[in-house]
Amino acid sequence: MFQRTLQLGRVLGIRIQLDWSLIVIFLLVVVNLGAGVFPAWHPDWSTPLIWGVAIAAAVVFFLSILIHELSHALVAKAYRIPVESITLFLFGGLAAIEEDPDSPKKEALMAGIGPVTSIALGVIFILLASAFVNVPPGAEQDPTLAFQQMGPLTTLLSWAGPINVLVGLFNLLPGFPLDGGRVLRAALWGITGDVERATRWAARTGQGFAFLLIACGVAMAFGIQVPVFGTGLIGGLWLVFIGWFLNSAAVMSYQRLQLRRSLEGVPIAQLMRRHLPPAVSADTSIGALVSDYVMSTGEPLFPVLDRGELMGIVRSRDVRRVPRQAWSQERVSSITTPLDRVKTLRPQDEALRALQALGPANEILVLDRDELVGIVSQREVLRWLDLQSNTDARDGGQRRLVQSGR
Repeated sequence: MFQRTLQLGRVLGIRIQLDWSLIVIFLLVVVNLGAGVFPAWHPDWSTPLIWGVAIAAAVVFFLSILIHELSHALVAKAYRIPVESITLFLFGGLAAIEEDPDSPKKEALMAGIGPVTSIALGVIFILLASAFVNVPPGAEQDPTLAFQQMGPLTTLLSWAGPINVLVGLFNLLPGFPLDGGRVLRAALWGITGDVERATRWAARTGQGFAFLLIACGVAMAFGIQVPVFGTGLIGGLWLVFIGWFLNSAAVMSYQRLQLRRSLEGVPIAQLMRRHLPPAVSADTSIGALVSDYVMSTGEPLFPVLDRGELMGIVRSRDVRRVPRQAWSQERVSSITTPLDRVKTLRPQDEALRALQALGPANEILVLDRDELVGIVSQREVLRWLDLQSNTDARDGGQRRLVQSGR
């Protein structure tokens, strides 16, 4: 899903990263506060102060989103469910939880903790703002005068508090895969005992909610006053965009479950390609690699041997790193990816692990006692899914999921 991200580091062992789409919403928040909200609250503030507080408020907002996602991740880790990363992006945050919970209770707790955390943060911010503000007598009935008495910190807290409460309440809506939709799925799962049926029903509810948002957005764009959302072209288009995203996410979430079910319990040995490309010696020239291996076989990847031992792999695209005039002098060893930097699995490992490890343009080596016995790429996974698919629609969704790296 996220092909270009900025790595920020790790929190409690979880990789934190920013998707570049976050810049869009960050700028929208800053501009909305700096050009609209804060000047209305504080007409006497200087321009640098207004924009400084606007930037700080946007940072606090996204830190709050990060805390929301961390709460999901911490509950998952408490249940010994691996969490690979948390990504902040255009629509907020996403915790990459590698396994689905195996019971309705775990699902409900993992999903419900996020909105509870956001609402709790909002309440804390509101209480802090109330403690810091000093409203003069008689100003309680005049919000404009009350806002003007706030300093920069109180202003930031007064904005961040209600926003976090709204984020929590929005996530509680039963629009799968929002947190509320996942709580709904947990309830349906507990009632029916069938996670696939519960996911299908929750996904359809999510789609219905998404279509409602799209309808409201279209109405707003045509000047109709919609309760809660208001009216206006920009707000309407934004609501349509959010609805479209939620609809796509609901469909993909259900297809993801089907995809996982197709690979569950299947050993990688059943998927892997056993016809291996020819091995290349580490001291072969890059010119010979191109002429004798890449061009003659059409393979994208070749094992590299050093004194008969597997030392890594070389991909045909790696040749581009070396100038054409140096092909006869440079050796394959100079562009080899070492074995410790290549994803590897064993023949008996579950194929689902291959799906979780595969990216859009990489392969997994299957090793049996340090001997290369097979290769798994998207092509092998898709071939297996082609054989398992019941309908073209399901197959198409599975293809999109595999090609997204999940």
